Amino acid sequence: MVQAEEFGEELADFVRRVAELKAARSVSTAELPVVLDAALFELDHVAQKLWPQPAEVAGPSRNTAADKHEQQLLRAVFQRLPLPVALVDREAVVRRLNFAATIFTGVRAGYATGRPMTGFLAHADRAAFRSQVAAVARGEGDRGLTVHLQQNPHAAVRTVLTGLRPGTERRTTVLAILQPTDDAALRPASARPAAPVPDLAETTRHAALTDLLDAMARELLGGPVGDPAETLRRAAHVLHGRFADWVVVDRGTAHLERTEVLGADDEAVRDIAAQDPAASPLVVEAARGGAPTLLVRPEDLRSMGDDASGAPVLVRADVTSLLCVPLIPAPGEPVQGVLTLFRSAGRLAFSMAEAKTLDMMARHIALAMRK
Repeated sequence: MVQAEEFGEELADFVRRVAELKAARSVSTAELPVVLDAALFELDHVAQKLWPQPAEVAGPSRNTAADKHEQQLLRAVFQRLPLPVALVDREAVVRRLNFAATIFTGVRAGYATGRPMTGFLAHADRAAFRSQVAAVARGEGDRGLTVHLQQNPHAAVRTVLTGLRPGTERRTTVLAILQPTDDAALRPASARPAAPVPDLAETTRHAALTDLLDAMARELLGGPVGDPAETLRRAAHVLHGRFADWVVVDRGTAHLERTEVLGADDEAVRDIAAQDPAASPLVVEAARGGAPTLLVRPEDLRSMGDDASGAPVLVRADVTSLLCVPLIPAPGEPVQGVLTLFRSAGRLAFSMAEAKTLDMMARHIALAMRK
């Protein structure tokens, strides 16, 4: 492929030079020998350099059917390999993911393709993984490191990186082999010990959301009248723990003020509470646009800004998914504040149904604050 492109460039340059020689035919008789010498040189170039290249580029003839069969065989080997394997480019963007890798990471191949593999890793491992992938792609040899998946940060994963140059690729790609320290994770599901599976999981999740709506309605209806700050505080406590690991409350219309932060780490709570909401891009966008935001495995670690210690809020709270919802009583009315909810590693990411439920509760909270 590369040789074909180089040949095309050489041929295009040759055509341009011939056009210039044609235009030079109008020069004076005294200068014609120079033009003739240049024309002879170009003829020699095309005979010696350009003419042999098409055969070299084409290469020896191959049996098309056999070549196609070989490619299919290699794809099948890649997909059926019992080890989790991913093919990434020099920027750690996933090109392919085999079946074992989709089971191990919990990420579908169609979703993973085209996304950075670092998005599936714990925050602390992303920079090292990206750096090692770039080194392997530069041809500096195979590498190995230990990483942690975001969905299971307590389990170490041994990762081996090796460079490959598939025939259809212009650049070196990197094969990442993931090997969990617990070999049981690699066994097929039929060979693993049977795990207790809850019955009617979807119904259970729906019931949990219904209970949350009921708890929020009772809190808003039984809360004080004429005290928006207390209404917002009580609503935040309903959401904390049972629905989100962190709850960040920013109140105001023209100017937002951080009034409540509920989380697991007291020191991190103080630093995030001291942050100016105006320094949080997602909060500012929700307050201005009035649209909710759902992010799963957020790529931009500074989308919530930095806390008082200078660390990205998403890293400090170990955020794996977030919901940022404006408090609007009704369409067209001004925003009264912004609710931001985080879930950390080890907990399922927010779903679309949960985002819709929180958007509904946000409208109810805004109405209660207006009483």
